[in-house]
Amino acid sequence: MKLDPKLIRYLSSDEYRVLTATEMGSRNHEVVPTSLINSIAALKHGGVNKYLGTLAKNNLVARVKNARYDGYRLTYGGYDYLALKALSKRGSVYSIGNQIGVGKESDIYIVADEEGEQRVIKIHRLGRMSFRTIKSNRDYLRHRRTSSWLYMSRLAATKEYAFMQVLHAHGFPVPTPIDHNRHVLVMNLIDAYPLSQVHDVADPGLLYSKLMDLIVRLACSGLIHGDFNEFNLMLTADDEPVLIDFPQMVSTRHRNAEMYFNRDVECIRAFFKKRFNYESSIFPRFSRDTEREFSLDVEVAASGFSSKEQEELEKVCACVCVRVCVCVCVCVCVCVCVSLSPAFPSPPSSLLPRSPVSFVRVCNICSIDAVHGRRRRLQGVGR
Repeated sequence: MKLDPKLIRYLSSDEYRVLTATEMGSRNHEVVPTSLINSIAALKHGGVNKYLGTLAKNNLVARVKNARYDGYRLTYGGYDYLALKALSKRGSVYSIGNQIGVGKESDIYIVADEEGEQRVIKIHRLGRMSFRTIKSNRDYLRHRRTSSWLYMSRLAATKEYAFMQVLHAHGFPVPTPIDHNRHVLVMNLIDAYPLSQVHDVADPGLLYSKLMDLIVRLACSGLIHGDFNEFNLMLTADDEPVLIDFPQMVSTRHRNAEMYFNRDVECIRAFFKKRFNYESSIFPRFSRDTEREFSLDVEVAASGFSSKEQEELEKVCACVCVRVCVCVCVCVCVCVCVSLSPAFPSPPSSLLPRSPVSFVRVCNICSIDAVHGRRRRLQGVGR
């Protein structure tokens, strides 16, 4: 959903109290009972139902119909308002401008502080490109305290902020982290363009060398980006790279570390060959060029993002990648994408298909296209 900040300054303190009560109830309820919201908010003069109606009218909460009880769920709009209200009280965000970027799982906006200094906020929105209902993915959430994509978005933002802090403190070319709350990050505005939009550079060989050095430098510090490509790299006017987007970053102690490292290297090699017609026979190897010098992965864990939270985030990201429904043929669909996921072991080679598309057509029960992530009716097969 798109951020609509018009009502942030006009909501009353009681309305924010009801919104916060809905968030607190969401920790243990997918649909928060109205009675529980009333109990948590504890308004002196009552009127919770009236405030819930106003919030629902503005899409900050959503009333769930056909439920066994009267209840509401917090929407991304309401979660945005709670995060921005907290950041506003700290002075990190004063005004909100235009949207300057959008991704599969995040939105980017220009903001400013009270002095008019421009900044950037990144709003994580996990689940937007996957199933819209949490219940469809309940199989991997059964051991967690909550089943909300809002919780997973907060985890992703916490992880990214922790990595950004550590990398910036050690001189890596990353945005300057300023603040974060819930699923929203605040960072400085960088005068640069995405590498994916750059079609000509003065010296492709020099830029290629800088990027490979950056991959190796990260690995020697105990970290692997995991998604090191032209969409997560910015290029300044001086052709200096700036690294962005860190929710998928892992430690070099990760069981699939070598695979992630090699994938990052191959992404850059393939991009330079296609875009700049530049190909080099010199490229780093994980086993040869990644002697550990620092342990930034340990610093990240000490900064507040624990290994337990990392495991939870990986499990969800894996299941989002798979995009299968819970049915008797789930194992058939999982084999297509599970080998790409760090949260699951690779399937036996005997189960892997010759081609993903032909293998998906075997799954005639759930009709899930595991390659493109959308439901479809297979020809000649009933649902």
